[in-house]
Amino acid sequence: MSLAIVIMAAGKGTRMKSDLAKVLHALNCRPMIHYVLDTAFALNPEKIVLIVGHQADAVREATNFYRIDYALQSPQLGTGHAVMQAESALNNFEGEVLVLSGDVPLTNAETLMELLKVHREKKAVATVLTATLEDPTGYGRVIRGEQGDVLKIVEHKDASPAELAIKEINSGIYAFNKQKLFDALKQISNDNAQGEYYLPDVFKIFFSKGERIAAVTATNFDEIRGINTPEQLKEAEAILLSRT
Repeated sequence: MSLAIVIMAAGKGTRMKSDLAKVLHALNCRPMIHYVLDTAFALNPEKIVLIVGHQADAVREATNFYRIDYALQSPQLGTGHAVMQAESALNNFEGEVLVLSGDVPLTNAETLMELLKVHREKKAVATVLTATLEDPTGYGRVIRGEQGDVLKIVEHKDASPAELAIKEINSGIYAFNKQKLFDALKQISNDNAQGEYYLPDVFKIFFSKGERIAAVTATNFDEIRGINTPEQLKEAEAILLSRT
């Protein structure tokens, strides 16, 4: 199967306490988006689409030596809305779409290769990268069936006491069947407090149709760490230095 990679990099990152686009913050002297792009290219995709928004021109300039396509998300109306903007860039593409976040720079290519391998073997419409946490407070939980397939993804605030006891969480990194992804994105709603379109809402569409959803667990939570604050940026720098 052909592979395309969509990277969400449109956010402002207000918690970084800086006007700089979040993905341009330096991680050991390089913009953090470079790490995500390097990992994406290691998978040898047919196409990479970078979703830009806040300081779009600056993000393009910082990444223009990569062979990638760009899509503009303006205004920024959620993660589902971000991926919607990639549809025209993928108009002539058929295959699998891997969705990454530009502020999650520590994921290993080997982990993503395993995600794609399971996605293909199980012939899933979507496959979720998960992690196991001792304290999963605040994270969406992944509910699996006896065969290991995903039966439900529930946000922390919506989870029952039994679901809150589950320690497997949703990382926000996914592999999708391209056609099924964009078909489902056309059906999600922004009827919520923020008025935004959320990418995980596509799973409600898949579950309602009885589609197969698979999951792969990352061996280390560090791989799915998002960077939202200066403190988390320093933690990521220390992790990268420990790897080298």
